Amino acid sequence: MRRRRFAFAAAAAAWFLPAAVVAQTAALPPIPAAADESIAVPKDARLVWADEFDSGRLPNPKRWAYDTARNREGWYNQELQYYAANRPENARIENGHLIIEARRERLSSEADYGGQDYSSARLFTRGLASWTYGFIEVRAKLACGKGLWPAIWLLGTDGSAGWPRLGEIDMMELVGWDPQTVHGTIHTGAYNHAQHSQKGATTQVPDACTAFHTYQLDWTRDRILIGVDGHAYMRFDNDHKSDPATWPFDKPQYLLLNVAVGGWGGMQGIAPAAFPSRMEVDYVRVWQTAEQTKGR
Repeated sequence: MRRRRFAFAAAAAAWFLPAAVVAQTAALPPIPAAADESIAVPKDARLVWADEFDSGRLPNPKRWAYDTARNREGWYNQELQYYAANRPENARIENGHLIIEARRERLSSEADYGGQDYSSARLFTRGLASWTYGFIEVRAKLACGKGLWPAIWLLGTDGSAGWPRLGEIDMMELVGWDPQTVHGTIHTGAYNHAQHSQKGATTQVPDACTAFHTYQLDWTRDRILIGVDGHAYMRFDNDHKSDPATWPFDKPQYLLLNVAVGGWGGMQGIAPAAFPSRMEVDYVRVWQTAEQTKGR
């Protein structure tokens, strides 16, 4: 969630930007890192982790945890949602899909309630699964409506490095007021929205809100590709300078799925008619080559 994410630190990338900085930088365009090439699972890769969402009522606790850390204090990026845990209204398995649903409601009875007018869910694999390099594919239909901000993204597991030095890869971000544009972005110590230097690109997906598409990441030692349906539109190359400020992506990252309310998604207001709105995920799959598996 990132390019605006440190400016709005992507819904998920809740990384810590003061509101004044958000206001100053939110409208800035990304530094282009465009690509036009194919993206596919490497022929020598094998499936190492997956969730097909084909059983149970709630997300599998062996694969997913809930991020609720900032509910009481309020989430960064001027986001307005309360992220619920173990609440089927916000995250559930339904007809073979993971549903993450944003709702207009006040969960004032929750112990960590922070006054939010909206509820949603933010799932992550932190502490359960992480990877160094690999091919990740998420087939999803996105949540849309003015004020919403769905994201599929990764963060470095070494939180002590702080954001953005730990590295962030935004496989997919969409803002509800621009529902046909999908964003792919990376953030590092040297390249991030706070410095107006983030690396990202966009592609048009006219039916992102009404049809399923495969959102893809191909991450190797040499480069990162981000694509949709087999077409890579964003590329970020390793400069091989052994500088974590420009390439922190030689360490494990974990995956996040969320639907935020407000922040970048709320730059043009929030429409009551947008709720409830859901992101539906058909599957999440991770492949690695034999060499990459050794580095997990």
